Amino acid sequence: MFTHAIVRPPSASFAKGLTTAGLGQPDLALALRQHATYCAALENCGLELIRLDPDDAFPDSTFVEDTAIVTASGAILTRPGAPSRAGEAASIASVLPRHFTRIRAIEDPGTVDGGDVCQADDHFIIGISGRTNAEGARQLAGHLREFGFTATSVDIRGVPGILHLKSGLSYLGEGRMVVIDALAGHPALREFETVRIARDGEYAANLLRINDHLIIAAGFPAFNAAMRAHGLPVEALDMSEFRKMDGALTCLSLRFQRIPVSSGDAARRFG
Repeated sequence: MFTHAIVRPPSASFAKGLTTAGLGQPDLALALRQHATYCAALENCGLELIRLDPDDAFPDSTFVEDTAIVTASGAILTRPGAPSRAGEAASIASVLPRHFTRIRAIEDPGTVDGGDVCQADDHFIIGISGRTNAEGARQLAGHLREFGFTATSVDIRGVPGILHLKSGLSYLGEGRMVVIDALAGHPALREFETVRIARDGEYAANLLRINDHLIIAAGFPAFNAAMRAHGLPVEALDMSEFRKMDGALTCLSLRFQRIPVSSGDAARRFG
């Protein structure tokens, strides 16, 4: 059960961020409106938002998911794999101790982007990609085991058209995983019921299951209908400006169940 989410709106430097999409320059004013709608959707799902200020120093900083892995048992600061994003985790590091008793961190030479990490109940799938390296995946799996979770790795470097693992899959809950065809047969997914997505709708593979709600990208009516068949309320959001910057729904928030932090735990937060 998620209770909170950390969000950060796009900054004035948003258009200078990293992208391979080839869809043109983002419209900042429209991106801000889309982000506000996204935040409202999270609140409609019952989440309390922790709103961070825009950060002009980091054009990609609205994609807060890449900076940390947050769980009900603790949080892990990542080391984003793109050099231009190396400083983004610092601002998240100042926020996490207000909400988590245990905090760990990925250390050099490991790199991890949160977009490469998919939680399926008490199990995590970690994508090894151009942004998350094998050492980062190894460190992350160790921290997750300390927190009581299991983890497996999936090498996606040979999968065409996806930047992060969650560009190609999302957990629907109840043992079901939405996947693109290129990942559907992977051994790491053999325990899941897979829901395949059509090639022309692969962007929609990145979705959000928040408690008893689904949030999906707008513009994919067949997929929208398929998701409604699962019996959960579905909201489709326009993500056009974030798609131009290689972003998607999960990228824009860090969602977690808040566990109250007692004063006696303060000294152990980074222990």
